[in-house]
Amino acid sequence: MSRESLQAAIHETPVTVWVGKGGVGAVVDELDRQLRDRDVVKVRLLRSARGEHDTTTQAMTLADRTASTVVDVRGHTAVLTR
Repeated sequence: MSRESLQAAIHETPVTVWVGKGGVGAVVDELDRQLRDRDVVKVRLLRSARGEHDTTTQAMTLADRTASTVVDVRGHTAVLTR
């Protein structure tokens, strides 16, 4: 996927995974399923999930657990791809 098409996909993709008080462990299976079906998945970290770790750290944890790559982190939203 070229950089331009990736940026377009990121812009057009809605958030489809929300991380709440259950933490990142609670959404790993769902994120993995969505990454199999889609090129790009947006993940939103709700206030209750933030705790002591920042969004980038939690996004990297999700990426490690799902064998994916963090493409972008803005505010409390991360974009992952495989």
